[in-house]
Amino acid sequence: MRRQPNDPVFAAEPEPPTRLCDHPGCACGGDFRAPRSRLELDRYHWFCLEHVRAYNLAWNYYAGMSEPEIEAEIRRDTVWQRPSWKLGERHGPGPRVRDPFGLYEGKEHNGGGQHGNGQHGNGQHGNGQHGNGQHGNGQHGSHAGGRTGEAAARVASARAQALAVFDLEPPLTPVRLKARYKMLVKAHHPDAHGGDKAAEEKLKIINQAYATLKASYFN
Repeated sequence: MRRQPNDPVFAAEPEPPTRLCDHPGCACGGDFRAPRSRLELDRYHWFCLEHVRAYNLAWNYYAGMSEPEIEAEIRRDTVWQRPSWKLGERHGPGPRVRDPFGLYEGKEHNGGGQHGNGQHGNGQHGNGQHGNGQHGNGQHGSHAGGRTGEAAARVASARAQALAVFDLEPPLTPVRLKARYKMLVKAHHPDAHGGDKAAEEKLKIINQAYATLKASYFN
């Protein structure tokens, strides 16, 4: 079968772009969108491929924000912009977390409370099994000590992991910690890596480690 030659006279003209690139002086099609600003993430510029790459490369989400505002924004991002509170505390509606051993409030449980000398101590159950036995100074006391030790071990492990993320060793100072934090954020920010997901996850780890170290050494 003989191939029909293309006649330039009757060749179809390319369709004009439905939307022009928003970059001044560019006549290419605006096929790629980019947010207008941090405060207008649902409104977009439309660029061609070349200019959307240049726009994304120069994009700075924190433009116009002070240093405290940037740090507060990063801290909110670590909890996905949701309210949070310290372990054992809750300021929202609903029942509070039960803490019979006082682990979250720094209290020690030695069997001298409700089960030691209260209802189960010298009341209905006398000094038998519930008085000074399993529920008094025995099993519950050892359990409280074990749980306190486990909690302390978890805190120490989290602190050691955070120090490894920052590649630091104590003693720390607020200035030294903050300087290292800024350097890591700048090196691993997703905007500096073209929105790479791995960099985004790394930034979350850095933010969590920063919060852990601040709480451990300076709160």
